[in-house]
Amino acid sequence: MAARAKTLNCDVCVIGAGSAGLSVAAGAAQLGARVVLFERAKMGGDCLNYGCVPSKALLAAAHAAQAVTEARDFGITAGRPEVDFPAVMRHVQDAISQIAPHDSVERFERLGVRVIQAEARFVGPREIVGGDLRVRAKRIVVATGSTAVIPAIPGIDRVPLLTNESIFSLETRPEHLLIIGGGPIGVEMAQAFRRLGSKVTIFESTRLLQKDEPDLVERLRRQLTSEGIEVREGAKIAEIVKVDHGTEIRLETNSERIGGSHVLVAAGRQPSLNTLQLERAGIRYSARGIEVDARLRTSNKYIYALGDAIGPPQFTHAAAYQAGIVIRNLLFRLGAKVNYRALPWVTYTDPELAHVGLTEAEARQQFGRDLQVTTVDFSQNDRAQTELRAGGEIKVITRTNGTILGASILGNHAGEIIQLWVLAISQKLRLSALTGLILPYPTLGEISKGAASAFYGPKLFSAWPKRFVRLLLWFA
Repeated sequence: MAARAKTLNCDVCVIGAGSAGLSVAAGAAQLGARVVLFERAKMGGDCLNYGCVPSKALLAAAHAAQAVTEARDFGITAGRPEVDFPAVMRHVQDAISQIAPHDSVERFERLGVRVIQAEARFVGPREIVGGDLRVRAKRIVVATGSTAVIPAIPGIDRVPLLTNESIFSLETRPEHLLIIGGGPIGVEMAQAFRRLGSKVTIFESTRLLQKDEPDLVERLRRQLTSEGIEVREGAKIAEIVKVDHGTEIRLETNSERIGGSHVLVAAGRQPSLNTLQLERAGIRYSARGIEVDARLRTSNKYIYALGDAIGPPQFTHAAAYQAGIVIRNLLFRLGAKVNYRALPWVTYTDPELAHVGLTEAEARQQFGRDLQVTTVDFSQNDRAQTELRAGGEIKVITRTNGTILGASILGNHAGEIIQLWVLAISQKLRLSALTGLILPYPTLGEISKGAASAFYGPKLFSAWPKRFVRLLLWFA
């Protein structure tokens, strides 16, 4: 006869130790709640082990290689970079190791969290079983993250595939990397591996980076192709076949065949919910994710869900924001609601592509003619010129009265520059708030003030202000 599971009572039970779950667990424990945390795999979840951290470490190595290549543009003679790929991957793993203690079992146990390293499943509205424990909680938080979508392409189940969970464990550099998906992950990895010496082809069924401004994406696409990356937009894959030299992707158009050594699938993410048995807790969900209201409550009022488990927006910073909403509702009963009006995102290519607020198309749909689009090229920024990084642009969407609706930036350190626009949109500011700023010179951040000045310039230097100034001078 099997041993009966030991019962543990707590205030908050969190399922999933990724960015979202860890933020809730740490916050609740430090506020005095009794917290139990379930994690069936690695602490830190996708972001630490297979996402943000390793990808940015790999991109940093790729940027370093590119800096050697471009040194001659500054009058510095340097040879062609020699890439020690195993050493690059050691750098990636070292970056994970440096950050891992912050997400470790030991740290969370020091915070007072009971960590259970086992798969959890619901057995009732407020009961969970995992390992040899049954947990009864006053409130439960589901933060189980997501996994890579494997598209339904004929033959894909018969060829070796890489996803974000395996690509950072490669020991040898791919000779030719075939990437299925032209979203942020696909584009970032394409540039990283190309700069590290791989041949790269991207296959995207529509267009690259569909959520971003098309004109800025086009400029980024030209940069990628200039580096030797083959971009196949509108590509319909008919079949994937394993061949002697690797893998072959066959397109519907003209039955074209493109062979490569490795295939990376970067075609989106799907919530990890299959093993939870959500039905036993009365939680409604779909293929998109767990259904939640604006307070992040599920159909079971005692259970909250957040992060990738609820679907888009699937960003680490969105998960951290959602964790704050859950904490306020869970422990303080404040009725806090999510608001993604000023949610930014960044694609960490070179140049970076950053966005916050409405795109031009979204704004035109909402505001019609009450709209103005202002663009400033990075060639007008002195710092960008000194660093030979003038190939970018800022695009600001406003109402005609200057109220800021959205901003997109393609340029060096765009992910840093966009933060001013996040503040502006979150506080419902007008561009006039930026024109009076005193910014250090020369900095890339001046591009933001340049955009504000470009908006007001035609109005300030039109005929009427000139007549008014002449009148004032006449009286003087």
